[in-house]
Amino acid sequence: MDRKMVITCACTGAETTKAQNPALPVTPEEIADAAYDAWRAGAAILHLHVRDEKGNPTMSPRIFKKTMELIRRKCDIVIEITTGGAVGDSPEARLAPLVELEPEMASLDCGTVNFGNDYIVNPLPVMRRFAEAFRESRVRPTLECFDVGHVYASRILIDEGLVEPPFHYGFVLNVPGSVPYSIENLLAFQHALPSGSFFTVMGIGRASLPAQYGAIAAGGWIRVGFEDNVYYAKGQLAASNAELVERAARIAKEAQFGIATSDDVRSMLKLRR
Repeated sequence: MDRKMVITCACTGAETTKAQNPALPVTPEEIADAAYDAWRAGAAILHLHVRDEKGNPTMSPRIFKKTMELIRRKCDIVIEITTGGAVGDSPEARLAPLVELEPEMASLDCGTVNFGNDYIVNPLPVMRRFAEAFRESRVRPTLECFDVGHVYASRILIDEGLVEPPFHYGFVLNVPGSVPYSIENLLAFQHALPSGSFFTVMGIGRASLPAQYGAIAAGGWIRVGFEDNVYYAKGQLAASNAELVERAARIAKEAQFGIATSDDVRSMLKLRR
């Protein structure tokens, strides 16, 4: 098993609620426990959103800091914080945790997109501003793309010297109002990548499991977790984020992949510790 599969767990997100799955972690303590369990199950990266005291999404650096400290007491998983935040967050709010906390990784949205009945706004000047902040803080971006055009927009940042290799992309497929998951669509995203790029595939909702198989077939990495999907099977809620990670690790092993550790990711993506 020379090939290694990197599994990311997005355990909370900004939109998922406890009404959708009561096992959703929302407090810093719950998120830290979920991160530890996911890490033990095979996740090398944690994609981190946090919630306020009422359970609402927040970009508070204070809450991010507390949550990250609790996670670090439990395990050494790579923490990738969101800078996408929630619908309606200002660029200033979205950047605040990155600038103050300088995590190893963070997401960088690469374009504007429909998001269900809402929309996420990321014009090119905002993308440049974010990329500059990432570069100054020496944080490795995951270039999140909801559309094939976003991959080409990211290449503008690369051509302008704002993002340096190694490049890591996140393909977000099956968001309502955006690009549905299919192997043809996944390959279109892949073919638009700069040479040598790493990429993680995220299938939203019922596309989660097919996207995992697609990632394996296309040579990509896998993301699972309650941010993307709260079900284990049709009509069956997942008991935990770790349960979803365990399945992802199992099918990767059956495809003759080893499971990458957090230190493997640090080496592959040249992360700053």
